[in-house]
Amino acid sequence: MCRIGILIVDDEPLSRTRLRRMISLDPDCELIGECSNGAEAVAAQSRLNADVVFLDVQMPVMDGFEVMREARLTTPGDGGRPLVILTSAHSEHALRAFESCVFDYLLKPFGRQRFYESLRRAKSRIACDRARANDSAAVPAPARRFADRIAVRNRGCVAFVKLEEIDWFGAADNYVTLHRGRETHLVRTTMAELEVKLDPALFLRVHRSSIVNLDRIKELRPWFRGDYLLVLRDGTELTLTKNHREKLESRLLLGAA
Repeated sequence: MCRIGILIVDDEPLSRTRLRRMISLDPDCELIGECSNGAEAVAAQSRLNADVVFLDVQMPVMDGFEVMREARLTTPGDGGRPLVILTSAHSEHALRAFESCVFDYLLKPFGRQRFYESLRRAKSRIACDRARANDSAAVPAPARRFADRIAVRNRGCVAFVKLEEIDWFGAADNYVTLHRGRETHLVRTTMAELEVKLDPALFLRVHRSSIVNLDRIKELRPWFRGDYLLVLRDGTELTLTKNHREKLESRLLLGAA
């Protein structure tokens, strides 16, 4: 695997030292720069073009989100790089981080296992992006990135839920309800905003007020005026409108091929 260039941005010397040591233990990674404030980070990224940026949220003068905006890290470039992994001692920034499309969010003090899990995922994503870019048969277009987790509030804390574990989403005014087994969480987003972040290979909108995990569908039943009743594995019944019926039938046929 080609080397992965990593940039550290943190105003705390001890935090930078700890990150530096953990990065040095991975033979695939190369530390190409360290910054102690946001202004340095913006200049360094434009010069170094790092693959992964470990970015602290709380810094004087310019915080992590401002760095992302100034360095244009909120809109991934070709191949989805750089991947931004935000670090913070506070969970309150996690929802905003998710909305900013960061790759991961590490809550300080994070352990080695959590750090290397995040780094492993980043390396895997970069390897796929590079393979795609080198494939002469591939269509020369930027790879689209989809979320793989969603942040939710749970008893005053922020938890990350893997999207593959979610059964379906339902509309609730300017919020969305997330259903995972017997759990239900309220997420501050709209169905339209959520839909564009979801991988269409995994999720499909079946009604103006519901998006379903395709893997959870058990059966379809004829219903009313061209609509269908969509039955999930846990017995949940959702309406499949005729406007979305053709899309679902096409996807199910493709999946069975």
